[in-house]
Amino acid sequence: MLNKRRINLILILFSSLIGHLLIGQKPTKANKDNSFSTNLLPNEMWWGGLSSNGYKMPYDKTTNLTIDLWANNDENQSQPLLISSKGRYVWCEDPIMYAFTNGKLTVSSRTGIIQSGKAGDNLKTAYQFVSNKYFPSNGHIPDPKMFTLPQYNTWIELMYDQREDKILQYAQSILDKGYPPGVLMIDDTWQENYGIWEFSPNRFKDPKGMVKKLHKMGFKVMLWICPFISADSENFRYLAKNGMLLLRNQAGKPVNWDENTQSKVAIIPWWNGYSGLLDLTNPKTQKWFNDRLDHLVNDYGVDGFKLDAGDGQFYKDNLVSKNPATPNDHTMLFGKVGLKYDLNEYRASFKMAGTQLVQRLRDKNHSWGELNELIPGIIAQGLMGYAYTCPDMIGGGQWTSFLDSTKLDQELVVRSAQIHALMPMMQFSVAPWRILTKEQDEICKKMAILHESFGEKIVELARQSSKSGEPIARSMLYNYPNSSYEKIKDEFMLGSDILVAPVLQKGARNRTVVFPKGNWLGEDGSKVVGPSTQTIQVPLERLPYYTLQKD
Repeated sequence: MLNKRRINLILILFSSLIGHLLIGQKPTKANKDNSFSTNLLPNEMWWGGLSSNGYKMPYDKTTNLTIDLWANNDENQSQPLLISSKGRYVWCEDPIMYAFTNGKLTVSSRTGIIQSGKAGDNLKTAYQFVSNKYFPSNGHIPDPKMFTLPQYNTWIELMYDQREDKILQYAQSILDKGYPPGVLMIDDTWQENYGIWEFSPNRFKDPKGMVKKLHKMGFKVMLWICPFISADSENFRYLAKNGMLLLRNQAGKPVNWDENTQSKVAIIPWWNGYSGLLDLTNPKTQKWFNDRLDHLVNDYGVDGFKLDAGDGQFYKDNLVSKNPATPNDHTMLFGKVGLKYDLNEYRASFKMAGTQLVQRLRDKNHSWGELNELIPGIIAQGLMGYAYTCPDMIGGGQWTSFLDSTKLDQELVVRSAQIHALMPMMQFSVAPWRILTKEQDEICKKMAILHESFGEKIVELARQSSKSGEPIARSMLYNYPNSSYEKIKDEFMLGSDILVAPVLQKGARNRTVVFPKGNWLGEDGSKVVGPSTQTIQVPLERLPYYTLQKD
């Protein structure tokens, strides 16, 4: 009789053969073990693992690093996947540890089987194969307004002082300054407490009326949510009594989930104190959480949710759940909560590629160094299967960077808005009109309007991605696999025919642009024949982008 492991291996081999045939590639011998190692091929480059490391990618023979994905998403998206410019791939259904040392790649897993092979001879064929085989797109996209309109997050302007009057004032300022209304995200402290998902009566006198007013102004409304439960609250006691919170490890002692488990609940330190943590392996907990969110939708008219936290690190300290789960499984379960809501946003994810979740790059500091991480970060997200992406908040999302307004770099905010403008999504938080000159603010507004003008194209690319799995924002190497564009990190492509070359250096008023083969028409009317490299002028008000002309 075949055991379960052998049956699984047979199914994996069969699906690998079918997957290769689907993209017209001959299957290669695939590794089926909990470890894998290989020497890097000449000029071979690798991507994957952690989107937060996008700026370090591609990995090559000079790379020296070791990363363990167990309980680790580094505050952003993770994926147990590595793919190379030579068509090779490595995948595991469970967290992996991978190391690039001395021109060698080594991959292992505590609990899963490493699957590796070769699909074609370039990055695009490798990605198309793994996408089709391991995380095929489910045919759905987030709410189109996440792509077609700017997003506005109240965090930087209001921080821990989210109030009805201030939120309405922020929204009115957007309109008064001529910015298009879009998706308004109300951030942390709108709620009565963590896990008590009701509007704070001290901060909101008429929350339902507020949402109606925001809708009338043209905004969709999202609320910040997390999986933490404030200790010694009514909801904490209810959830603990009913076995719906994660417990402390009891030194191997079995847990009676039918008894009151309040004294055994794990209290987790996180950035806002110490709290209990939902056990989403328990179907009862899932229902309770979804009921709370549905209540906000049905009774207040809220349109969706920014689902924050859920990072693997919070689940790593020998916690006990009702059903067995790795720390990464808990992150994935929190991700699945958002699938019910077309308006959603995540910063932390594990194995949610191919689904209709919006994935934002983690909060960046207000610095030119971290501004340079946006393009490679977005490219890394796309090559990990996360197509519906947002490059953090314009000017940076790290709130501590905005405590001293005298240290803000106005040029950085303008160039950041330009980088966002032709990415799948763009998100404001700090109000440009508050910190910039009138002329600089006008540039940011034009970028918001430019993004809106590209909305239909971006949505169409998203719909294509929901079927093909292909990234929306792409590296040049992806579109031109047989080129030498592996390490270009200051240009990207929107789909297959828009080349975007923003400015990433303070004070720069010219830059070098690499043009692939074809006839390119610039937004300024200039014409360039590629392949070629050109130096162009980039005054502060200019975002250079070029459209590939059809023959």
